[in-house]
Amino acid sequence: MTAHAPQHATQDDDETGETVDTETTRARPTDGERMRRWRMVLGADSAESTGCTLTGQDAAMDGALDALYGGGGKKPGGRGGGGRSAGLGASAPSVARWLGDIRTYFPSSVVQVMQRDAIDRLGLSALLLEPEMLEAVEADVHLVGTLLSLNKAMPETTKETARAVVRKVVDDLEKRLESRTRATLTGALDRSARISRPRHRDIDWDRTIRANLKNYLTIPGADGEEATGTVVPERLIGYGRASQSVKKDVILCIDQSGSMAASVVYASVFGAVLASMRTLATRLVVFDTAVVDLTDQLDDPVDVLFGTQLGGGTDINRALAYCQSKITRPAETVVVLISDLYEGGIRDEMLKRVAAMKASGVQFVTLLALSDEGAPAYDHEHAAALGALGAPAFACTPDLFPDIMAAAIEKRPLPIPDKEAQP
Repeated sequence: MTAHAPQHATQDDDETGETVDTETTRARPTDGERMRRWRMVLGADSAESTGCTLTGQDAAMDGALDALYGGGGKKPGGRGGGGRSAGLGASAPSVARWLGDIRTYFPSSVVQVMQRDAIDRLGLSALLLEPEMLEAVEADVHLVGTLLSLNKAMPETTKETARAVVRKVVDDLEKRLESRTRATLTGALDRSARISRPRHRDIDWDRTIRANLKNYLTIPGADGEEATGTVVPERLIGYGRASQSVKKDVILCIDQSGSMAASVVYASVFGAVLASMRTLATRLVVFDTAVVDLTDQLDDPVDVLFGTQLGGGTDINRALAYCQSKITRPAETVVVLISDLYEGGIRDEMLKRVAAMKASGVQFVTLLALSDEGAPAYDHEHAAALGALGAPAFACTPDLFPDIMAAAIEKRPLPIPDKEAQP
């Protein structure tokens, strides 16, 4: 847990003129430093075997680690052993102090991992219902998912603080994702709307000239005048007069079962971004065994998130039936199903609906997850069945999502990651 970030090596000339990698030499740990690192990794029970006693900040860091990983039960990374239990208990003040300690001693990415481990290992979810606890945690997507799952049990005194935490995460995500999403999809919408027989007022002269440069002709000058040139526009490129009208309909259909928490957060942010684009008509639908249309809340993704209810069963067929009923322009519609495909409804009906939508011209995209968490657990049989219908199911990171949507809008093959490994 305490390994330092690698240093950049530099090279100096020694007295003999030979090049010496000074940083590598300085970075090579001594026996004492090596034992110190092992002591930090293995925990307090290794003090005798390593012969290393920690002091100062090392002792404080070890205490923070031991409070979480030093108990009985399953221990990550080799820490633990003995008969002690983890040292945080259920005391809000002690947990708040511990949260402050780990933020002092560890980088943000490590803090987030330790927070998730504390919630999972020590059952601290209930403490997040206290405002002072929420103010002490490091906000991230996973914490938002936990808060959303506790939403119905959250007292009014905590909800304002919880919304502030969720707002911070959402704002950070929008800053990260919005500009690239807009740029990528605007280009895709422009290309998908391009027409080859525009009226004179709708000609895009810049693209038309560039597309016809190969047709450049030189015209000899008359009566000693210099020769001139012209481009013969064999192919005109332009846009329809209603270029700012809605060009595509997008339906985001999101599984809100507990395992999809991170996907719900990212999809809500993307839904708000898409809804802000005038050339897209975006609908956001969440489902478990019931279906809820949150389209009217898309101007604020925080409202969308607090309108979800993580957990419960799953009825994909019912959700797709609702989405299908909202399609008015099949050839101009993209449906994105975000689900791990564990279906509690009618499987055959679900597949028939997908086949019918695709046959009508709908671009259908199935994402097993929309998160940075790596390969998700999912129903392989249903994924294979959708793949056979021409709707391959795959996991997608937030950074890849704009490219996926751009390909769907342009009706070209989806840029599926690790395509050979997909079901």
